Amino acid sequence: MEHTPPPFFKRGPAPLVRLAFFASLSVALLVLDARFKYAETLRSLIAVVTYPLQQVATAPGQLVGRIAGFFASQSALQKDNAELRAKLVASARDAQRFEATAAELEQLRRLIGAQERLALRSTPVEVLYSGRDPYSRKLMVDKGATHGIQPGQAVIDEAGVVGQVTRVHPLVSEVTLLIDKDQAIPVQVVRNGLRAVAFGSGTSGTLELRFMAANAEIQNGDKLVTSGIDGTYPPGLPVATVIRIERDAVAAFARIVCQPAAGIEKNRYLLTLSTDAKLPEYPEDAVQPERKAKGKGKRRKEADGAR
Repeated sequence: MEHTPPPFFKRGPAPLVRLAFFASLSVALLVLDARFKYAETLRSLIAVVTYPLQQVATAPGQLVGRIAGFFASQSALQKDNAELRAKLVASARDAQRFEATAAELEQLRRLIGAQERLALRSTPVEVLYSGRDPYSRKLMVDKGATHGIQPGQAVIDEAGVVGQVTRVHPLVSEVTLLIDKDQAIPVQVVRNGLRAVAFGSGTSGTLELRFMAANAEIQNGDKLVTSGIDGTYPPGLPVATVIRIERDAVAAFARIVCQPAAGIEKNRYLLTLSTDAKLPEYPEDAVQPERKAKGKGKRRKEADGAR
């Protein structure tokens, strides 16, 4: 009886032979697939079958990547938003500075033009701050006695009269505005030459022509300029425009309200005017009666004392 080994111990071709066979088969399949595309259908079928497995296998990685990308994008967006806000604030600040500088430059150009038109000696001044008294309308400017500023000088801008220098210090000066309740300025109506006195109204920012007869020849829209009869304000400077007239048959005087021509509290740069011309002295016949009356009173007092 022939004894045969069990199948488990049976040996096939040698490993080297099998390696050569499968290598040759692989090369042949590669060549055939490259030349004739025989395995294209099989490849497509395998790709379709394994696609769900690929999606399931890559899903955790994609989920983690999306979560990380979400938080990264949120952080980047917050950072970009903060940077954009900072740039916006800086741009707004620069824009405001540019607008303020442009407005100041435009005002200076107009002021230089007004200075060239005036045949008077003028000194440009810069407004430092407003007065501390809330019931008065006063400004402090950056030039004083050392710069040639004197009390009583008229202060104007490019549009008209702003006020008058009322107090002078060595380095700064005080300017009382036209709208101050204690300020008055002689004016003249351009249309007919009618003279009047304009008084400040205080808080309302307007002027009033007081003690004008109810039938005075004045109307809305009339332009008022300085008359020059006080010797302080040069004649012909724009002062105000009549905006409202209230006439009452019972009252002896009309109430005439005027809008100042100048930007009373809107300008940063102003001009102070200095009139070097001296007014002539009073005539001797106008002064003599007053002196005689004083002399008589003095002699009368001496006589009473002698008694």
